[in-house]
Amino acid sequence: MFKAKVEALLEEALKENKTLFLIDFSITPDKTIKIVLDGDEGVNLKDCIAVSRAIEHNLDREEHDFSIEVTSAGASEPIVMPRQYPKNIGRKLIVKTSTENFEGDLTEANEESITLEWKAREPKPVGKGKITVQKRKEIAISEIEEAKVKLKF
Repeated sequence: MFKAKVEALLEEALKENKTLFLIDFSITPDKTIKIVLDGDEGVNLKDCIAVSRAIEHNLDREEHDFSIEVTSAGASEPIVMPRQYPKNIGRKLIVKTSTENFEGDLTEANEESITLEWKAREPKPVGKGKITVQKRKEIAISEIEEAKVKLKF
């Protein structure tokens, strides 16, 4: 009953800001509500506060003793939803599939696939030495086991 009510309130809060979407939602046995959000344009503190208040202000603390944590998806967290790829276009990704690993710049993304581009050194077709070539790989989202943004420091 409690979880269903929280889910309904969360759904209403996300309808108010259509750029936000849910990454993870759980309620622990001690009634800690944990919500992880992401957004098409990122998530800021005001977004987290708005979702938290939309839920908290509609639950009765006399009836349920709970705590609530609303956070954004961390920069080091894997990409878990197709909707997260477009906002990362232009960033370097590390992508693992069942057969290969790729590291390249995300240049295109849609609901079905992503496109990575990178430079590689390969042997010259004729003669000794190597040349730098531009590589491009389209990867179906269904084939991706893990994808992370590679952070630069």
